[in-house]
Amino acid sequence: MKIRDASGWTMFIFGVMAFLLGVVGIIRPEILLAILGFEVVERAARASSDYTLTFMTASSMASLNMGIYYVLAALNDVKIFYRWTVPFRGLTFIVFTTVVILGIAPLKFIGVPVWELTGAIATGIALAREKTTNK
Repeated sequence: MKIRDASGWTMFIFGVMAFLLGVVGIIRPEILLAILGFEVVERAARASSDYTLTFMTASSMASLNMGIYYVLAALNDVKIFYRWTVPFRGLTFIVFTTVVILGIAPLKFIGVPVWELTGAIATGIALAREKTTNK
């Protein structure tokens, strides 16, 4: 198990970042809310029907798991997984950017779709170069 090429490194780096942000969100979801530009309300001030922290914790668990998938894919050189992520990360960019444009999320949230698009482009370029090199 080792990282063999640039596309593997793009997957590994994204995976580590997703894993670490997932850990932060599980331990203290308010930190992620602040990073993403959402208003942070003290726990004691939240209504009993406010499930923001529950949702952030669940999203963080998904991020943690996804991070592990990406790291394992990179360490095992699972190229088909790399290729699958590129269009879906592009789709994530479109959906999350739309959420910001519609005012559903604060402007600072734009970092999430930019991160996704940057990763998709980096992985896509690396895969294309590796394909050309391996011909």
